[in-house]
Amino acid sequence: MKNIVILISGGGSNMAAIVRASQQQDWAGRHGARVAAVVSNKASAGGLVFARENGIATEVLDHKQFATREAFDAELARIIDRHDPALVVLAGFMRILTPGFVQHFEGRMVNIHPSLLPAFPGLHTHQRAIDEGCKFAGCTVHRVTAELDVGPILEQAVVPILPDDTADTLAARVLTQEHVIYPRAIAQLMRN
Repeated sequence: MKNIVILISGGGSNMAAIVRASQQQDWAGRHGARVAAVVSNKASAGGLVFARENGIATEVLDHKQFATREAFDAELARIIDRHDPALVVLAGFMRILTPGFVQHFEGRMVNIHPSLLPAFPGLHTHQRAIDEGCKFAGCTVHRVTAELDVGPILEQAVVPILPDDTADTLAARVLTQEHVIYPRAIAQLMRN
């Protein structure tokens, strides 16, 4: 069985979309893949409840308990490795990962970013797209590399930017597309 480990920091809506797709599309039967664990750096992350309700193992590792980013990432890697991951999925995991962590999971880690990369890496993507006068925004599933938001692109979705959009209304529209393309990109990786 190809184990998928999902990392979250909050509500976990992308994680939930992935779990639902894995169930509805029978990833276990069709691809020999399953969501094996959900790990969060915050005990209060709402997504942990959804994961537990769906019979998925959960773990919490509070980054504030570690003196350095490297120490946190080393322990996080140990926790993830216990689940023998074929794929590590970043789904709203609000931590910049150290090069050593990224190297450890090289070729086995993906992320979703709320812009049409290479445009607008980093934070505040929706407001930046509006401020620049862009006509379109979107989201990108990409492989994770040591450099932030520049890994090879696996899938993208485009949404129009409407004249009365705010960062929040645009973010909500982009999020609906994230819920479509992230599970699809992961299913494609599990087929291979």
